[in-house]
Formats: sequence, C-alpha cells, structure tokens
Amino acid sequence: MKARSTDNKRILKRLFKYISGHAAAAVFSLITAAAYVVLILYIPVLTGNAIDLVVAKDKVDFEGLKPIILKLLICIGCGALSQWLMTVLNNHIAFEIVSDIRDDAFKKLQKLPVSYFDRNPHGDILSRITNDAESLSDGLLIGFTKLFSSLLTILVTLFFMIRLNPLITVVVVVVTPVSLFVAAFIAKRTHAMFLKQSAQKGEQTSLINEAMFVRKAVYAYNMQDRMNERFDRINEELADSSLKATFFSSLVNPSTRFVNSLVYAGVGIFGAISAINGMISVGQLSAFLAYAGQYTKPFNEISSVITELQNAIVCAGRVFDMMDEDELPVPGDKDDYKSGSEIPAVAFDNVVFSYVPEKPLITGFSLDVKEGQRIAIVGPTGCGKTTMINLLMHFYEVKGGSIKLYGRDVRDIPREELRSRVGMVLQDTWIRKGTVRDNIAMNRPDATEEEIVEAAKAAYAHSFIKRLPKGYDTVLSENGEELSQGQRQLICIARVMLKTPSILVLDEATSSIDTRTEIKIQKAFDHMMEGRTSFVVAHRLSTIMEADNIIVMNNGNIVETGTHEELLKKKGFYKELYDSQF
Repeated sequence: MKARSTDNKRILKRLFKYISGHAAAAVFSLITAAAYVVLILYIPVLTGNAIDLVVAKDKVDFEGLKPIILKLLICIGCGALSQWLMTVLNNHIAFEIVSDIRDDAFKKLQKLPVSYFDRNPHGDILSRITNDAESLSDGLLIGFTKLFSSLLTILVTLFFMIRLNPLITVVVVVVTPVSLFVAAFIAKRTHAMFLKQSAQKGEQTSLINEAMFVRKAVYAYNMQDRMNERFDRINEELADSSLKATFFSSLVNPSTRFVNSLVYAGVGIFGAISAINGMISVGQLSAFLAYAGQYTKPFNEISSVITELQNAIVCAGRVFDMMDEDELPVPGDKDDYKSGSEIPAVAFDNVVFSYVPEKPLITGFSLDVKEGQRIAIVGPTGCGKTTMINLLMHFYEVKGGSIKLYGRDVRDIPREELRSRVGMVLQDTWIRKGTVRDNIAMNRPDATEEEIVEAAKAAYAHSFIKRLPKGYDTVLSENGEELSQGQRQLICIARVMLKTPSILVLDEATSSIDTRTEIKIQKAFDHMMEGRTSFVVAHRLSTIMEADNIIVMNNGNIVETGTHEELLKKKGFYKELYDSQF
C-alpha cells in the first residue's frame, strides 16, 4: 500500500508539472471558482434576511425587500457568469495538458529502442496514448471543475454557518467527515480494479489492432471463429472488471449521501429547537438548512471526484511508465571518421548479441569490409543475417564487441548521421499515406521532379506509376493497399535510388518481384553499388554470385567466406545451400 501511495504521489507531482505550464489559466480558473462559490453561498443569507422581513400576513416590509432582491439577482447573474468562465478555462486546461502529454508520449516513441516494441504489443502502446490519455483528460476536467470548488464551498459555508450559530456548526462539522472516511475506504479498494480495467482495455485494443493488420491471414486460414473467441473472452473480462470497478466505486456516492442526510436531519431538529427558544430567527434557520445542504453536497462531489481521479491516476501512470522507458543512448564521442585504405569501411569486431539473454544468437562475429566492397550474407533462416544489418544500423545495442564505421564506433555516431549514410531496402515494405511522389522523395523532400522520375525509372517503377489514375500525384493509402507487394517494393527501391547513400543495404530487396523485373533491377543495383560499400542479404543465391565476398552464416557464426567460385570448390555448407537451390 505504501508503494502505491508513493507511486500516486509521483504521478500527481508529474501532473502538476504539466499544470504549471498553464499557470495563468489555472490561477484565473481558481479566481472564477472562488467568485462563483462566494456569490452562490451569499444567496442563503439574503434569502434568510428576506424571510425575516415577512413577519405575518399583510405585514411584509416591501421597501426592505427591494435591495435584497436586487442583490439576489446580481449574485445569481454574476455566479452564472463565473461558472461559465470556470468551465471554459477548465476545459482549456485539461485538453491542453492531455495534448502536451500525448505530444511528449509520441515524441518519446521516436526515441525508444526497437526492443521496446518487440516486448510490448502495439495495440497496448496505442491504447496508452489514446484511451488512457482520454481517461486522464476526463479525470482532470472533473478534478478541476469540482475538486477546488467543492473544497472552497466547504470552507466558505463553514464561515457563514459560524457567523449564524457556532453551536449548530459544531454538530455539522463533527458528523460530516464520516462520509470522507467512507469514500476513502472504498477508493483504496477500487484502485486495483481500475488498474486491471485499464490493462484489459490495452489488451483489447491490441487484439483489434492485430485483427485489422493480419485480416488476410485470418481469412486465408479461416481463423474468424478463433479471433471472435479471443475477443469475446477479453471483452467479457473487460466487462467484468469494468462492472466491478464501477459498482464498488458507485457505492461511494450513496454512502456519503446517507451520512449527509443524517447531518441535514440533525441540523433541522437542533435548529428548530433553537428557533423555538429564540436562539435564532426563522430566516436564519432557513439559511442554516440551506448551508447544511450546501456543506454536505461537496462531500458527495469529492467522493465522485476521488473515483474519477483514481482512474485518471492509473491511466496517467500507464502513459508515464511508457515515457519513463530507457531511451536510445545519446552518442558522446564526436571524433571524425578515419581515412586511409587500411581503415575498413565497416568492421565487426567480436560482436556478441542475443534478443533474449538465455538464447545466444551471435557469438564472436568478426568481419572487416573494405570501402567499395560488395558483401553478400547468406545462410538458413534464423542464422543471424538480418540481425547483423540491424546491429549495423544501430537498431539494437550489441551485448559485446563493437561495430565501427570508418574506424568510428556506431554507438558514438548520432543516429541521424549514421542512417543518412546508409540506404536500406527491406523485405518488409512501408508506404505512408500520401502521393507516390512524396513516398519516393521521403528521404529527400527537396528533390526535383526530374530526379524523382529518374529514380523511379532506375527502379523500373516508372511504367506502372504512369498507369496509376494520377501518375506520381496518385494518393496512396496507409501501407499502399492499392498496390501489389511487388509494386510497393519497387517504390521503396526508388526511394533508395534517389537517396544515393555511401553504404547500401539490401535485405531480401527483390523477394516480392517477378524474375524478369528482378534481373533488370539487379542491373540497376549493380550500377548503383559501383564504388559503394554494399551488404546484400539474400536467400536466392542467384542474386549474389557476383559479390566480392560471400559471408556464409549458420547459428550466428561465420562458417565460410570467399567468392562464389571459391566457396563451391570448398564443397562445404555453401555448396549444400547452392545444390538445394540449383
């Protein structure tokens, strides 16, 4: 319980930092809330004074009533205006704070290592930034609107009641706090329920996200019933946890109302006896009853606010947990690249890496690549080919050894600089929502029309692009669903053709392209790779026969190296791979 309390304090402290960024609006909101509370609570005093001027039938002091009625109208009008201003300001503060948090959370996503996305379902990450942030917004809005005004109402009401009759005030003050203890008791036990509810929302969002992105596989393997069963199970669990959280939290309000009704009844009885004995007037009794209702009402509101804040704190905690994840380390060494023919363009020095600590993948990998060399990496699935490329691009941190680019450790090179020097064509294509032109010029938004067309021609994408409804101005949907897999890959190849990097990485770059087009693109790659250091990861050995050096990998280790002819003569593992394909 102490750990949770400390965690809640940490979350609230962090929220206040965001609130401080809107200090002026927050202060003005507090002023309008104070004005509203004072004006509304002054009304029972005026009403009591008016009642005392009605002595009996035909004995009404109308002259004395006129200024009281005028004051009542002013209080009601100014109170309504203050409440409207307070609501507008609170909406502004809550939505701006959540907007800031979402902005920071999204920027954090750009700094998180790839391993974070491997560990966490994408739907859960999405849920944190959308659903949890939305719940936080609702909680903040209710908190700003009700919490301060409720607390202020209690204090101002006490002030007016003490002025009317201190003895009756003591009765109210002694009994009312019981409702707070009831609210706190229930709130402590609903925190875990809201936490479970929030986590299950993330799981549900993750499943929906999965169902959308792999829908073709779902249809192909007739998995609709299985997906429905998974969704029904999660949906029922979410409904159950939501029902429990809502039910137990809803006990707060009727419990506090019961206590407050007892207070109101006690004030009525004690006040009536006091009025009979001449201790207070009928008007003062009327005002006191009104204040008794006003005094207990904030306790009901605070109890509901506590429930909303519990949920908001849980949601904020999930967002902040993501924002507190370790970022990619920032390079500290700013040494220049080394030059000279003896300096390898890329050097893998005794590299050790594993995705999971208990399952070693790459152990003691060493390789020197000279500038301009064309390196092919081949081997069976899971041997570590693509992993080596991921480590070169610094998508993951090596567990041991080092990878150097022209004598400079990739860990000491700013990622923007490293990745600007390397052009990648992956097996998995990515097309963003936008025109064909925008997708090709993603790395070079300042590229001219001629350069974009030339890159598309070099990638053999120009002909099919011209057949699209608006050519290069055709707007593609997210992930380019209008295009075939091969067409999407051609656009990705054109993107690299336009970038003209110093190091080229092709990871199964032509896996989705027909053989005839592949031969043409291979010629374009041959031209592009002239004078550039290149890494080609391939399963089809026909695409890498002309490589300067072929690295044969198995189980994370280099088992053979050499040219195509040299490796065939060795009659080793490469020969087995070659014979299996030809």
